[in-house]
Amino acid sequence: MRSFISTALLTLTALSPILALPDAPPPPQPNKAKDALSIQTNTPINAGAVAGATNSEEVSDKPTIFNGVEVPPMKELDGAKFEEQTKDGYWFVKHYSPYCHHCIAIAPAWQTLYEFYYTSKTVPSTKEQSSNTNTLNSFHRYYNFNFASLDCIAYGDTCNKHEVAAFPTFSLYKDGKFVKILDGKVKDMAALSKFIEDTLESIRPGSRTKEGVKLPTPGAASFAPDAKPDAKPDALAEKAKNTAAVATAISLKGAAPSVKSSVEAIKSVTKPSKATKPTATPNPIGTSIPLSQEMFQKLVTTTQDPWFIKFYAPWCHHCQALAPNWLQMSKELQGRLNVGEVNCDVEVRLCKDVRVKGYPTMHFFRGGERVEYDGLRGLGDLVSYAKKALDIGSGVTYVDAAAFKEMEETEEVIFVYFYDHATTTEDFEALDRLTLSLIGHAKIVKTDSAALADRFKISTWPRLLVSRDGRPNYYNALAPKDMRDFRKLLNWMRSVWLPIVPELTASNSREIMDGKMVVLGILSRERSDEFVLNKREIKNAALEWMDKQTHAFQLERQEMRDAKQLRIEEAEDRNDQRALRAAKSIQIRISEDDRKQVGFAWVDGVFWERWIRTTYGIDVGNDGERVIINDEDNRRYWDVTASGGYIVPSRTSILETLPKVVANPPKLSAKSTTGAIEQVFFQARGASTSHPWVSLGLLIGIVVGVGVWGRGRIRRGKGGVGGNSGGFFQLDGKEGLLNGGAGGGKHD
Repeated sequence: MRSFISTALLTLTALSPILALPDAPPPPQPNKAKDALSIQTNTPINAGAVAGATNSEEVSDKPTIFNGVEVPPMKELDGAKFEEQTKDGYWFVKHYSPYCHHCIAIAPAWQTLYEFYYTSKTVPSTKEQSSNTNTLNSFHRYYNFNFASLDCIAYGDTCNKHEVAAFPTFSLYKDGKFVKILDGKVKDMAALSKFIEDTLESIRPGSRTKEGVKLPTPGAASFAPDAKPDAKPDALAEKAKNTAAVATAISLKGAAPSVKSSVEAIKSVTKPSKATKPTATPNPIGTSIPLSQEMFQKLVTTTQDPWFIKFYAPWCHHCQALAPNWLQMSKELQGRLNVGEVNCDVEVRLCKDVRVKGYPTMHFFRGGERVEYDGLRGLGDLVSYAKKALDIGSGVTYVDAAAFKEMEETEEVIFVYFYDHATTTEDFEALDRLTLSLIGHAKIVKTDSAALADRFKISTWPRLLVSRDGRPNYYNALAPKDMRDFRKLLNWMRSVWLPIVPELTASNSREIMDGKMVVLGILSRERSDEFVLNKREIKNAALEWMDKQTHAFQLERQEMRDAKQLRIEEAEDRNDQRALRAAKSIQIRISEDDRKQVGFAWVDGVFWERWIRTTYGIDVGNDGERVIINDEDNRRYWDVTASGGYIVPSRTSILETLPKVVANPPKLSAKSTTGAIEQVFFQARGASTSHPWVSLGLLIGIVVGVGVWGRGRIRRGKGGVGGNSGGFFQLDGKEGLLNGGAGGGKHD
């Protein structure tokens, strides 16, 4: 940050003699554009008013000139003396943060609006603009209406007292008391002026026109009410808005820029474009650009341009196989998406920083954020992913009720973020971080539509939900910190971003199959009519099963609540305070995740013919379209109904069989997808999972039995060595080696 400030100050110092007029003194133009230029190139030094002025208001306390009239600096309120300073008249106050981008963006419009109203005359008696603003015809004297700003970083207690929940917040006060707040998401000069006009009309009925007033352009130094506003903003004001981009561009080119390069940089940023957005045509020649570490940092990480980059090694056979499709993809994305590649044998440090663990590895980048592509490597797969990445990576789209309804016709899964006027910048920044992770999975949109809020019964903002075929599923964490917790949000989104009946592919197979039973429809696209009908039947079965499970879950939870209430009433009847406290402390902890989850999916039986035939023994070409219920964790599946017939893509066939399969233990015999030895292992693991206490007792019994048996073996071993009567080492017996011939021996 210090190097950025120093570079910008050096640039302005070098430019000051160039931009000045050499032949004549400068005309009496307002100094606010110049001050605004310094506003963008300095950071706050002190807290309070100085800090706020540096980022949002005028830096100096010198007056400005508007329409030839001197305008005093806008009042910067002291939070500790807020009631005292606003005790007389109406006060329109902007509550802001010096670090808020929206506050910085609206500062020129806020300042110009203040100057415009301050110099306006309530009764247009003469055409000449009087410099005396203290007459009875002056705006301030006639309405007793004032403009002011309050720094909420310096005076946080005051802003909290006034319930300021977002920046900037514009509020109206009268005689030190709160009156109303400016509602709405769009806070521009027109919205601010309409709010002011309505207030002035309420103060002096009949004094304002119904059509409103014509407004100057933000940053303008003069304005003729009868003339149309200029289409282009003042040049200096435009330079002020883009100074940050100038300094950034200069710092990227070198540490000590020349005056000529600085002037060229300033000229380039006076064009109406945002510094954070791509300005050049991406991938202009339709090729994959080899990137070095220096180029990678300059073109990828320090910009907001989207890039699709391959990390490879020349000796890798998979990389060699990918190369033609990668090159063809870059041609098809010409003018739409930048495509690059990094040779990890050369750029070892860069690949280590990106944490490349295998070749090839592909990442989609947007600035400092990235997401790895783990799909198939065919040309169509790569192009499809890149287009989705461009669509989602561009940001969160706003939709109204009509646009959302149209989107539902083409998208199976849509995440919807509901916000209102109190939603803060931090909330939107957390939302923007989610977009890259959703590439290839689902769309995410934002809305403040009242119609959509009514449809999905939204009563708390901000709120996030997912709509899958029109069925909402809500993110239940409502605390502000939870709504901004990126990992917590992403974990929830991962659990619900699959369609109700997704297609099983190589990239999502583990996500679909692991940890649950899956009703898998083996279909064929070659039979188009049957394919559409059977897919619809599987989806209808899925929806009906979900409804039944939700209803059963609600009944179970209600039963637990009723049991708790019964205990409370019983304790109250007995006047047993101890039992009453114990009953009230019972927590209803039940979750749908506690049950064995059931998912639904379909697979292309023709494309995956070999895998389906070897795993499930089904040939869709000869056997027709079928359904199996797969339990991947235990390597088993079911393909027949209770009557002995095959499960077919029918709602009735699926729903009659599924309850018997998910029962514990299953009421139908399963088939194995593995060999006999593996099956024994998975059966034992499944039994231990289903009956943990029985399994634990059995394990303890086995350990104890083995211990007893082993101890007996050890004792018998010891007895065999020391207890044999014919042993030659028993010295105290009569049959020993020394005493064995005592009875029949001959004595001399």
